[in-house]
Amino acid sequence: MSQNNKPVRIGIVVGEASGDILGAGLMAALKKRLPQVQFEGIAGPRMLALGAESLFPMERLSVMGLVEPLKRLPELLKIRRSLRQHFLDNPPDLFIGIDSPDFNLSLEESLKVEGVRTMHYVSPSVWAWRRGRIKKIARAVDHMLTLLPFEADFYRQNQVPVTFVGHPLADDIPLQVSSIAARKELGFSESDRVIALLPGSRGGEVRLLGPLFLQTARWCHQRNADLKFVLPAANEQRLTELQEQLKDFPGLPVTLLEGDSHKALSAADSVLIASGTATLETMLLKKPMVVAYKLGRISYVIVSRMLHTPWVSLPNLLAQRELVPEILQSNATAENLGAALMRYFEDPLLGDQLHREFDDLHQQLRRNASERAADAVCSLLDSTGNQL
Repeated sequence: MSQNNKPVRIGIVVGEASGDILGAGLMAALKKRLPQVQFEGIAGPRMLALGAESLFPMERLSVMGLVEPLKRLPELLKIRRSLRQHFLDNPPDLFIGIDSPDFNLSLEESLKVEGVRTMHYVSPSVWAWRRGRIKKIARAVDHMLTLLPFEADFYRQNQVPVTFVGHPLADDIPLQVSSIAARKELGFSESDRVIALLPGSRGGEVRLLGPLFLQTARWCHQRNADLKFVLPAANEQRLTELQEQLKDFPGLPVTLLEGDSHKALSAADSVLIASGTATLETMLLKKPMVVAYKLGRISYVIVSRMLHTPWVSLPNLLAQRELVPEILQSNATAENLGAALMRYFEDPLLGDQLHREFDDLHQQLRRNASERAADAVCSLLDSTGNQL
């Protein structure tokens, strides 16, 4: 509890589904320590179910690339100004921005300068590109929470207070997962060969990658008619978009799901996936994968010139070497993606080796992340004079 027996108030902003998962885990851990804690800002469905108050829909922040957000810039700036004014008029005990760094770091900086304590959960890829951002991060946050161990090392080197908490998915997913139950629920037999297709959770990703992934599925199916495919849609809107795209692929054996990405991945033998957080879940489930991504042309030119790492997918970044194929931009064709996927069926030893590598990485990230993050939050709150 805070002084005068008032509930601890935490401002919190997430911009996409992965942040909602992290936010919900943190909220649940904090509620055990601070039963009357209140959360308000921008929340996703998992956080809303735990009682967070959302002042704007999370979907309005879910934009991709560098150029694409410019189309929505007036709206995004208006939302950020409104949140800033809300939190200055009603200062929270702590503000936590979860991921969405282009939106949250500026908000955090403007609140911190007015005396609001700030924390950022999930490091932006400052170690990989736009390294000059570390100066803004140092101005914007009182404490950084990182999911990956090498990120914490980077912040320590730059004198930014940091805690490596591990990743909640590594805690939630068992070290060994059987595919039998997931296959049964989805109508696949144990002997079926199943490829999961995950073109991303954002609208822009599905528009760019959805047709390409379906073209790749068709390319693979033409070479092995026994293959089956499962395609989880992140939400109802993505489901509608993917249903429309599937009309161009009659006869392709695709099981389309709303949600249930975990079940789809669990059932799969291999995975074609957009670069992003879902590659971590795929790794933790020990599934061989091919990583693909496309940006708008101008966004890609800008990003590629600023990149300081040879990899973009989390398995490769964690291992600091290429464990899984990354096929990006103009190289991301149905033939290239399909050939990489088919290698896993042609050479089972590849999958066996990946399983061992993924298991080692899983154990490195298994740190009870939500509880460690909640401990860091409480320490920061206590340092501000709150009576917890």
